[in-house]
Amino acid sequence: MQYVLYGDKIVEREHASIDLEDRGYNFGDGIYEVVYIYGGKPFSMEEHFKRFADSAAKLEMKLPYTLETVNDLTVKLIEANKIHNGIVYIQMTRGASPRNHLYDRDSACLITGFARKMDPPVQAQENGIKTYLTEDIRWLRCDIKTLNLLGNTMAKRKAADHGCHEALQHREGTCTEGSSSNLFIIKKGTLYTHPATNLILNGITRQHILKIANEQGIDIAEEAFSTRDLIHADEVFLSSTTMEIAPVIAVTGDEEGEFPIGPVTRLLQKKLKEKIKKPTVLK
Repeated sequence: MQYVLYGDKIVEREHASIDLEDRGYNFGDGIYEVVYIYGGKPFSMEEHFKRFADSAAKLEMKLPYTLETVNDLTVKLIEANKIHNGIVYIQMTRGASPRNHLYDRDSACLITGFARKMDPPVQAQENGIKTYLTEDIRWLRCDIKTLNLLGNTMAKRKAADHGCHEALQHREGTCTEGSSSNLFIIKKGTLYTHPATNLILNGITRQHILKIANEQGIDIAEEAFSTRDLIHADEVFLSSTTMEIAPVIAVTGDEEGEFPIGPVTRLLQKKLKEKIKKPTVLK
């Protein structure tokens, strides 16, 4: 990673610096998006940056540039770092100001970003992953893709300490999502996932999966389900920008269970791969 995005410029990493009074540093007062790059091309970038703008609006942050400009800068960042497969991370904070909990709605926001090589997690996609079920301790605006991720990182750490790849979260027995992923279960051929409320992030990959499932004639139920429903599911999988679709083969923690990698999961994986090879914009 030699070049980074700083404001509206692509600069060498050593020439970029963040003010110690940046509100992102002091308060986590900012938002971000991660876009996957396949063969040098970003997948679903327009959808990601629409959500970026939505998150900004929910936090009363003003974009310093148009989304078209942000898109163009992101493409230049990818090209400057010669990324074939990997991610591009774009962040916006409310900028620097004397430390004060009260924010200014007219603050000059700062956009920064980096691009990094990363291959798709083929082993997790093929063989599945183990997960750890734990209480969801995050704030109540999980629909905003904010920098405030301490609850997520604590859950991920707990999962890793128990030999698991990802944490699954629940609020008093109602499943929400993973620490960095969306959660799906299949029961008797129906695909279940938590509705896109303030309690989860409406993942871009999640949206693609729901569209694919509809196209394939799979029954969909966007409704809350319990930890017991999770344990008694026929199939379980997670989705995210970096994982795509990863089957869950085991859950430990607050509940325990094991699952096969079933036909619905494999079908959705196959169709998502096809969509990635021929990217289209969600309507």
